[in-house]
Amino acid sequence: MNLWLWAPGTLIISILVVMLFHFFHQRLRHQLTPARESVVNLENPVFSNRQTIRFATARGLTLEGWWFTTTHEQKGHAVLTHGWGSNRTALLPLVPILLAAGWNVLVFDVRNHGNSDEDTFSSMPRFAEDIDAALTWLHSTNNRCATALIGHSVGAAATLLAASRRRDITAVVSISSFAHPADMMKRWLAEKGMPFFPLGWYVLRYVERVIGYRFDSIAPLHTLARITCPVLLVHGDSDCVIPPTDADRLANQTDNAMLRLVPGGHDLTSSMAQHSDELVAFLQASIVSKETVCPTI
Repeated sequence: MNLWLWAPGTLIISILVVMLFHFFHQRLRHQLTPARESVVNLENPVFSNRQTIRFATARGLTLEGWWFTTTHEQKGHAVLTHGWGSNRTALLPLVPILLAAGWNVLVFDVRNHGNSDEDTFSSMPRFAEDIDAALTWLHSTNNRCATALIGHSVGAAATLLAASRRRDITAVVSISSFAHPADMMKRWLAEKGMPFFPLGWYVLRYVERVIGYRFDSIAPLHTLARITCPVLLVHGDSDCVIPPTDADRLANQTDNAMLRLVPGGHDLTSSMAQHSDELVAFLQASIVSKETVCPTI
C-alpha cells in the first residue's frame, strides 16, 4: 500500500522538476535574447553614397547591410560588426574616416539584430558565421583586396574568432572585446545575484550546450594567438561592462597584437573618431606588412 502511494508522489515530483527546468531554460533564453534595435534612416550627406545589400548566411537566413564605396584611391575593404543588441549604425562614426582613407566599408546587421532575419538565438559563434557570410558576399562581388575586420564588444570577439579561422584577412581591429566568455557570463550572473555554485555553473554548461561550443574553444584569449595578421586591441580605460584587465590579458597572449587604451567607457566610437589617425596608420602599416595591393581599376 505504501509503495502505491509513493509511486504517484514520485511521478508528481518528477513532473514538477521537469516543468521547473523548462521554465528556467525558457527564462534564461529570454534573458540572453538581445532586444532588436530598429535601423534609422541616415540624414548625413556623407552617407548618401551607399547601397543597401542583402546576402545569405547560415541556416538559410538573410542579412541586411550597407555598402559604402570610397571616392579616393582604393586601399582595401573594411567589414564592421556591431555588438550585442545594436545594429549596423553603431559603428557609423568610423565610416567617413575609412572612406577618406581609401577603404570601402561594409556595415551589416547580424541575425536577430536590425533588419536582418530572426533566428532561434544569438551567440558569439553565430556572429562569426555572419561575418563569414559578409566576407563571402564581399569576395563574390568585388575584387580581392586588402580586407580589414573591425568589431565592437561581442562583435569584436566574433571578429577575432572569424579571423582565427582564415588566412585572407589583412588587419583586425577589436574594440572593447572580452577575454573569455565564461568570465563575461560570470559577471552577468553576479549582476543578477545568482550564486555560481550550483546554479551559475549549470547556466554556463547549458549555454555551451545550446550554442554548440565549449567556451575555451571560442574565447578570444585563445583565438587571438591563431590570427596571422596584425591586430589592434582598443579598450576604454573606464569600461564598466568589460574591464580593461581583459584587454591586458589579451595583449599578453601574442606579440602580434597591439593594445591601445583610450579615454572612455564601453562604447568607444566617438573616442575612436578622435584617434582616427592612429586607426588609419595601423591599417596602412598592415597593408605594408602583408604586402597586399588592391588591383588598379
